[in-house]
Amino acid sequence: MGFPAWTAHVSAQGTVKETPGSVNVPVTLGGQLIRPGDAIVADDDGVCVVPRLDVARAVTASGARIAKEDANRKQLADGVLGLDMYDLRPKLAKVDYISYAEYVRRAGEGM
Repeated sequence: MGFPAWTAHVSAQGTVKETPGSVNVPVTLGGQLIRPGDAIVADDDGVCVVPRLDVARAVTASGARIAKEDANRKQLADGVLGLDMYDLRPKLAKVDYISYAEYVRRAGEGM
C-alpha cells in the first residue's frame, strides 16, 4: 500500500527461531490496544483501529460517507456553490464583517 513503517525503538535481540512466538493475542502500539479481529483502517490522513464488534458498522458508515461525498462532488461539478450546498448564507448574514483597516485600527487600540 505504500505506507511508511517506522519505530521509536530498536531491539538488539533480533529474531528468535527456538520459540514459535505469539499469534492472535492483544498488542499495544503507540498506546493503542489492538485485539485479534480488530480492523486497522488507514488513509493519507492517518491510521485508526476499529474494534472487531464495530467493523460492520464502520463499513456501512464509510459506504454512506463515500456516497455523500460523491453526491457533493457531483453538485460542485454541476456548478452548485458550496455556500449554498452547505446552507452557509444564513450564517454569513449574521457575521459582523469589518475591513482590514478597521481590524488594524482596533488591534492598535488594544480591543
